[in-house]
Amino acid sequence: MELVSEGQKQQYARDGYFVLERVIPDHFLDILRSKCQLAIDLADAEMDRLGTDSNRLNHRGKRYFRSGMHETDPDLNEFLFSDLMAEVCRATLGENAYLFNEQYVIKGADTGMKFSWHQDSGYVGYPNHKPYLSCWCALDDMSEENGTVRIMPFTRVGIRSFVKHIQEEGSNDLIGYFGDDPGVAAIVPAGSIVVFSSVNFHCSGSNTTSNMRRSYLAQYSAEPLLSADGNSLWRSAEPLLLNGENAVGQPEPEVAAACSD
Repeated sequence: MELVSEGQKQQYARDGYFVLERVIPDHFLDILRSKCQLAIDLADAEMDRLGTDSNRLNHRGKRYFRSGMHETDPDLNEFLFSDLMAEVCRATLGENAYLFNEQYVIKGADTGMKFSWHQDSGYVGYPNHKPYLSCWCALDDMSEENGTVRIMPFTRVGIRSFVKHIQEEGSNDLIGYFGDDPGVAAIVPAGSIVVFSSVNFHCSGSNTTSNMRRSYLAQYSAEPLLSADGNSLWRSAEPLLLNGENAVGQPEPEVAAACSD
C-alpha cells in the first residue's frame, strides 16, 4: 500500500494539506525526541548570552524554535533523508526535492505560548518563490489542550498564494490571517505527520497541560530556494530526490546553476 493515497494527493491540491497518522517509525521517533532538550538548552544559552528571556520567536520556558541541528548531528539525517520523507516529497513536490530547513518547535508545560496565523512562506518574506513543503511531525500525542497545529484549508480561506505578513509586538510572530475561522485542529497521535504547503495558513494554541508539547518541522522545496536578491541560497538545498531518484550525498547546487532557468 502506498504511503500517500490518491485521495490525499487530491486533498493537498485542493486544500493545501493532508495528515499521515502514525507513520514515523519508533526508532526515528526516539531519535527526534532525544534531541529536544538539547534544542531547548541551546536556545536558553543563546538568550543567556544576550541577557534576555526572548530572542526572535524563542521565549524562555514558553516556546522554542531551533533550526539547523542536523548540520552537526548526523542522527537527524537518518530521518530527514529517509525513504519515508522521500515518498512524502515525491507525492507532493514531484521528482525533485531539496531539504532546505528543519527545526524543533517546542512549547513549555503549563505556559506554552500560542503561535499566530501565518504562512511559512511569510517567514521567507518575498512573494516570487515557488511554494514548498512543510512536514510537521508530532513527537507527542497532540490535542487542543497542548496546542496542536490548526490548518486552514484553501477552500475555506480562499487564498492559495503568498500574502504580506505583519509582525506582532511582544511575540515577534508574523501574522497573515485576521479572520475568525478556527481552521481544522490536527488531533493526532505521536508519530503522525501533518503535510502542508508553505502558503497554507496555520497556527497553534497554547499548551495548558503539565507536559511539554514537542514537534519537529522538516521543509523541502522542489527547486533551490534563493534569497530575495537571487544571489544566494535562502538557507540550504540538500538534495533528497533528483529526477525521481534518491540523491542523498549529492552536493548542493551552485547558485548560478540554480538561477540558470
